[in-house]
Formats: sequence, C-alpha cells, structure tokens
Amino acid sequence: MTYADHGYRSADGRLDLYARIYEGEGRPLLLMHGLTRNSGDFEALAGHLAGKYKLIVPDQRGRGRSDHDPNPKNYTPAIYVEDMFALLDGLAIDRMGLIGTSMGGLMAMMMATMQPERFDSLILNDIGPAVDATGLARIQSYVGALAPFDSWQKAADHCRSVHGDSFPDYSAQDWQVFARHVCEQRADGRIYMAYDPAISEGLSGTDPTVVPPDLWAIWDQLSALPVLVVRGALSDILSAATVAEMKLRHSGTFAAVDIPSRGHTPMLGEPEALAAIDRFHAELEK
Repeated sequence: MTYADHGYRSADGRLDLYARIYEGEGRPLLLMHGLTRNSGDFEALAGHLAGKYKLIVPDQRGRGRSDHDPNPKNYTPAIYVEDMFALLDGLAIDRMGLIGTSMGGLMAMMMATMQPERFDSLILNDIGPAVDATGLARIQSYVGALAPFDSWQKAADHCRSVHGDSFPDYSAQDWQVFARHVCEQRADGRIYMAYDPAISEGLSGTDPTVVPPDLWAIWDQLSALPVLVVRGALSDILSAATVAEMKLRHSGTFAAVDIPSRGHTPMLGEPEALAAIDRFHAELEK
C-alpha cells in the first residue's frame, strides 16, 4: 500500500518532523510507535487498514526520518504529545481514533485525557496504566548508542538477540524484515539503529516525564472512550492482571485480546490482532 510523505514542524518550531499518510475513505486514525521504533512498525497494519481509513503514521522526534533533537531532555512523552497535536492541527483533523504501541499507547492515553472531545476510540498495543518493572529494566538495558553493523545480517542477528524472546517463532527472513524496519543504511554503507541514541538519556522508571507517576488516574478518565487492548501473551510489560483491572475500572466499551507467541510488543499484523481490530472498528461503526 502506497503512502504520501508528509513533513511538518514540531510544536516548539525547532525541528522538521515526518509522517506517512495513507489515504482512505473512513475516519482518520493516528498510529504512534514505541520508544525505539518508527512508522515502519505499522506497515502490516497500514496495509490492512489503508483504503478503509485515513492513516497518519508519524516518526516521533529523534526517530526515522524526523530530526534529532539537540536537547535530549525533550525526548519525553509530554513533548511528543505536543508534536502530535501540532501534526493534527496542521492537517485540520478534529475527530479521530488513536492506536498506540507501548510508548505510543502512553501518549494516546495522555492525548485522550487532554482533548477528550477529539478522539472516538483507543487501541493500546501491549501497554496499560501499570508498567512491569522487569520489562522496563529490559528495555533500559538495550536502548542507547550502538556500534554500526557491517551488514543487514549482523543487524538482524542483533535484533534477534534483543527481541528473540518476544518473537519465538520468527524465521531468519522475519528477522531480516524486522531489522529493516528498525535500522537504516547511511551514506557510509553501514547500518545504524534508526533512532537518536540520546533518547536513552531520559529513560528511567522513576522519571515522571518518561512514565507518568499515576497512570491509573489517567485511565480512570477514559471510561467513556471505547478501548481495545492488544496484549502479547508473553509480555513482560503488560500483565493479564493489569488488563483485568483495566476492564474492571472501565464502564464503557472495552475489549481485549492476547496474541500467542508474542511478547512486548505484537506487530499488529498477526491474524489474531487484525481480527480483533476489525471487530472493534465494526462495533464502533454500527
């Protein structure tokens, strides 16, 4: 599925940011990636949804084709959220759905509490109001500066070493595809992770700008918003108990699905994920 390249200025006016725009006849959806990822993460889902919906799929600052920020203190969800509102305002989009993976899901929850009238649905991919400390420590262990890779095979091998437990059924070809989503080949011919290593500087489980101190307070403001939670059955970030508590505390439309043989995070191209997303959207459109 083809997309248009869209450039826009960051909310603070200092950076050139990038988003993919997939055209479609239905309502708009904003798809937001995780900490070290970029818009390429959503290729499978975008291929499934494009044409039916207008998809806006940004690279957050410091990732993919968006500018790196010279001030690492700006690599926080609060700043990213302001960038997202700048993107939506520039596109003159007033009503839409949200899909967020991991960090993107935290952003989605924040956005829905800040401007509730603007959003009509929320899909959270392996994230919720409680973040497991084990998973957060694992993420902290691999985010940061890495030596470049001399080949795509070495990049794929690295991705497998870091994320293998989350995708135990991936083939060698799957890891090649994964690497090409999260890495980029630069002019020197070598392959780098497609993010600014400085995003790691603010990554701390105790830093409230990275993980807000009381996400349950945010969650409790979302009861009127239809929600789908997609969880990796092997996740070390989002527990089944947290999903159960989310359902208990949500008085409106709420659905959840576990994706087998997936940890943090499902890619949302899995048949079980696509089927759940289709059911969720179909219910909204009745």
